[in-house]
Amino acid sequence: MIARLSDAMLHSLPASVAQPAYDRRQVRAGVVHLGLGAFHRAHQAFVFDRVLGAGHLDWGVIGVGIHSGAARDALALQDGLYSVLEREGEAQSSRVCGAITKALVAAETPDRVAATIADPAVRLVTLTLTEKGYEPGGPVWPILAAALAWRRAAGAPLTIASCDNLTNNGSRTLAAVLAAADPALADWIQVACAFPSSMIDRITPATTEADLAEIEAGLGVHDAAGVVTEPFWQWVIEDRFVATRPPLEAAGVQVVDDVAPFERAKLRLLNAAHSLLAYAGLVAGCTYVHEAIAQLAPIVERLWDEAAETLRPTPGLDIAAYRAQLLRRFQNPSLAHRLDQIAQDGSRKLPQRILAPLAERTRQGRASPTMMFALAAWLKCVGRDDVAGRPIRLVDPGLETLRTALRQGAGGFDAMIEADMIDDPSWIDPAARQLLADTLDKGLGR
Repeated sequence: MIARLSDAMLHSLPASVAQPAYDRRQVRAGVVHLGLGAFHRAHQAFVFDRVLGAGHLDWGVIGVGIHSGAARDALALQDGLYSVLEREGEAQSSRVCGAITKALVAAETPDRVAATIADPAVRLVTLTLTEKGYEPGGPVWPILAAALAWRRAAGAPLTIASCDNLTNNGSRTLAAVLAAADPALADWIQVACAFPSSMIDRITPATTEADLAEIEAGLGVHDAAGVVTEPFWQWVIEDRFVATRPPLEAAGVQVVDDVAPFERAKLRLLNAAHSLLAYAGLVAGCTYVHEAIAQLAPIVERLWDEAAETLRPTPGLDIAAYRAQLLRRFQNPSLAHRLDQIAQDGSRKLPQRILAPLAERTRQGRASPTMMFALAAWLKCVGRDDVAGRPIRLVDPGLETLRTALRQGAGGFDAMIEADMIDDPSWIDPAARQLLADTLDKGLGR
């Protein structure tokens, strides 16, 4: 039986595999991350591995799964180690990351997670919860409120940074925490704690059994927590911290005064294009992003033309270069990024990616046919279990409400808006609403 990846097995790895360039025994945890999925391991934990490699050993990460214990169990058997396999075309490289010092599960031991966050040695909490995680009643907010109550008594403020694809994700995080806190605690949180917004980017498909087999063949040991991703990564975060700020620049993170222009560009260019490719690609019979972009690149370029007119010039943000880079990333066939993975939770994702820029353009009197095409493709997928005989299985918390609205025709869209299925207030614009209603009738073939 093949051995597992562990501290004891690092010496046996091929020389081509990068390893932690620091003594893991000296690492102290300074970060708690909520959302211990593949993206976190490919991004934030990867970044903090680089921070540790630069000699800053008090920024290890305690990872917390929200519901599932699968990642915790895999990491526990591997001393917190896992590998990141980067693929681009025929080229690939592998790196073992050692930043995760411990893993917990919020659903199993919420009090322990709260106590861990309350430890004054922890100076930063980061989050990857997906869009659904910020809805009222989410499981992490009472845990954070309990931890902050203890930190208030100890005089230990905290920085909490969302790394999710949300507009103003710092403000959204603050609002969710305040909703779970009593009035006195809420007052302290607003004065003492910091909630910087951030923008994160790294295409990370769900890891498959085939991926794990390839990782094992490359390492010579079994790695149940390995992830596959692209070489590119980006993290832009506002310089708004309390207490000590981690030396993120040492790892290549951009620390800026205002993250909003970067956040908006990513949502309206990368994420919007991903959504268009997902829904239109599924309708066209594609399975992966690289297949969809081969057919739909001209439509994506037109989407970007429309979106670019809603973005303001920003130092350090070259829109033309970013678009060209995105096109190359989408064309990478070695990632096997599934469209049905991207298509999940469209009712929560599209307000920021498509509806907000569409509403802006509509109020300015601009036509937006490609944004309308993207929405019609989404609703075509929502309204059916198959297209051209191919099954389409969407995962969306509002799927049945959406389908009910669609059965009622374009008029049913008003009910969907009033039911907060699309929760961006800027979208409730009569001209934009009528434009979508007309497009739905055309796009769905009514």
